[in-house]
Amino acid sequence: MSQAPVDKLQTLAALRTRQPLLWLNPGLGRAAEVLPVLSATHDMGMPQIVAADARLRRWGEALSILFPELAAAHGLIESPLLTMTAAQAVTGASLDGRFLIKADHALPVAGSIKARGGIFEVLVHAENLARKHGVLNAGDNPVGLLQPAVREMFGRHLVSVGSTGNLGLSIGIMAAALGFRAEVHMSHDAKEWKKTRLRKRGVGVVEHRGDYAAAVAAGREAASRSPSAYFVDDENSPNLFLGYAVAALRLKDQLAAAGIAVDAAHPLFVYLPCGVGGAPGGITFGFKHLFGDAVHCFFAEPCASPAMLVRMLSGDRPLSVYDVGLDNVTEADGLAVAQASELVYALVKSLVSGVYTVADESLFRVLYLLKESQNQQIEPSAAAAFLGLRFFDHGEGLAYTKRAAPSAADITHVFWTTGGSFVPPGEYARFADAGRIGVSEDCTDNR
Repeated sequence: MSQAPVDKLQTLAALRTRQPLLWLNPGLGRAAEVLPVLSATHDMGMPQIVAADARLRRWGEALSILFPELAAAHGLIESPLLTMTAAQAVTGASLDGRFLIKADHALPVAGSIKARGGIFEVLVHAENLARKHGVLNAGDNPVGLLQPAVREMFGRHLVSVGSTGNLGLSIGIMAAALGFRAEVHMSHDAKEWKKTRLRKRGVGVVEHRGDYAAAVAAGREAASRSPSAYFVDDENSPNLFLGYAVAALRLKDQLAAAGIAVDAAHPLFVYLPCGVGGAPGGITFGFKHLFGDAVHCFFAEPCASPAMLVRMLSGDRPLSVYDVGLDNVTEADGLAVAQASELVYALVKSLVSGVYTVADESLFRVLYLLKESQNQQIEPSAAAAFLGLRFFDHGEGLAYTKRAAPSAADITHVFWTTGGSFVPPGEYARFADAGRIGVSEDCTDNR
């Protein structure tokens, strides 16, 4: 582990070594100055986030009917906020403070951080299509869209998306539940169990030999040939972004319920696994509106796929990880993205506090240790969240925490898990075995 060099070219060279590093954003701006400009430029701010949350809540009755597992929560798709009891054992870092897990790996229906954004996008499309066909008026309860005649109308339309897996699950499951024909274009590195889960839900899976970007491009091109097709563009969708941003509102309520303050004297550090950037970007955008400079968001990326960090370093000419000599091959399939979203980059480049990279073998160790200590089942991509803390107990990371708060004990750390509860037992056992072996080797080396 190391601190990234200040010079951009040197940092790009350091990435080629595939050694984990922390990069602190020299372009981080003050929220009060940055957010008004972003809101004016992109027509996106707190009113739109609040409206997105209201729409999801308005669909509560309909979602409870479509997904009985949501009945107890009145259709609210939300994950618990958990206290982390063995932070040092899992993260490998020794720091004072409060440690929490935002357990999006346990989100119902889709089982990943992509659920809010993906489901929100499909609901927006369904409402727009229903209004176009005269079957939904302002103020109507969306439960009316579950009628057979409306489902038959939806069935004449296609909803498609390109995905490495988790976004495809949220889009495909929601679209199929409403009666749409649903199709997910998946890259070669997508897990087989995710394809199987989609097919069991009646979702078509189109497999591509290329990577995530190739799957997105193929899906976008195929949808463009049909007037009845709607393509969910993970690289350029404001609706996805807003759906993800709703998570910040939900976490604010959970922190308040737990009696946890977030202010200049009690900052919040949030660790977010990052692929193309939509989910962590939306959450960061929401948090900055809520807590301003009291929240510090850090993106986690695999050493082989640091797409957002490469974009942050590449200036006016957007680069991919291939351009800097990396291969984008990682077990963290949800993070296996070669080039970050330009929309997300534009929205978060002055809001994200930093980016750190992680090695695949460390992901497995965290996955195993979290199951042992917290009984939480996550996938490798989600494990990246927990590896950020080790950068903040020394060097520039430690200096950053001291600037953020007078005492490390006053910082609340939130590790955001992104998926894992739906991983089949056999697949999870393979991950856990690799982690257990890694932990055993660490213990042997340290004797």
